[in-house]
Amino acid sequence: MSAVVSVAGIRKTYGSTVAVDDVSFEVVEGEIFGLIGPNGAGKTTTMECVEGLRRPDRGAISVLDLDPIRDVYALQQRVGVQLQEAQFQKRIKVWEAVDLWGALYRTPADGARLLDQLGLADKRDAWFMTLSGGQKQRLFIALALINNPDVVFLDELTTGLDPQARRAIWDLVRGIKDRGKTVFMTTHLMEEAERLCDRVAIIDRGRIVDIDTPAALVARHCPERTVLLTTADAGAEERFRATRAVDNVIRAETRFTIRGHGDDFVTEVIRCLSDHRIHVADFRTETPTLEDVFLKVTGHSIRD
Repeated sequence: MSAVVSVAGIRKTYGSTVAVDDVSFEVVEGEIFGLIGPNGAGKTTTMECVEGLRRPDRGAISVLDLDPIRDVYALQQRVGVQLQEAQFQKRIKVWEAVDLWGALYRTPADGARLLDQLGLADKRDAWFMTLSGGQKQRLFIALALINNPDVVFLDELTTGLDPQARRAIWDLVRGIKDRGKTVFMTTHLMEEAERLCDRVAIIDRGRIVDIDTPAALVARHCPERTVLLTTADAGAEERFRATRAVDNVIRAETRFTIRGHGDDFVTEVIRCLSDHRIHVADFRTETPTLEDVFLKVTGHSIRD
């Protein structure tokens, strides 16, 4: 797949503060690419440099083979942008906002159809100030799509939304990809990145830590698996410790936490239970997630 976004060694500082330091990555055509990191890690600054809203101090950026600074007007016709924070006049109507945005482009999409696809058809005559948080976000997504862009930039698009609104917007993002578009998004929600993104770049303190699919990142950084079970069998602990692929066994009365590694770990634990006829009252498995990877590579401390 060809790269539609190419970032090579960019650096951006604000006085003595280094926001982005030697960041490089590529976004390939047709994928949902996520940039994740703690607050202040450099996510939004990186995206704004790619969008052409900020000029990096050094490095090279290419979007659809165009320079975001030099070719800004040509690029504006081919990309859609949803900013982390945006507002409208309180009394602008939904259809007026869509018509205004559409007038900025040579070949705008059908605004009415876009509102229908985003579930805003019944709100077309509503003032902006009367929309819910989820409806406002859907409107901003509609404006990002009004020029039928090849690449869509989404910056923290579900921050502050309730679970229902968040999942509805996730479906919209998947729909953007299904229409053949490329999506470049930032988020600090690990579940969002894991569910939506084909590949993820983890950024911390202005530098890229790792890039891969969510599953590959989990396998590389958090290979350990966990089985939680309950049994009153007196010899169970000894049997578990002797099981291949088991690294650690923690017992709390009849409750066992068994940790191990490898694709056959859970199978080995089940085989142990079967071979030794160990009766269990409860059995659960825990697998690490992208959130576990995030905490492992960026640390557990709170960031301002």
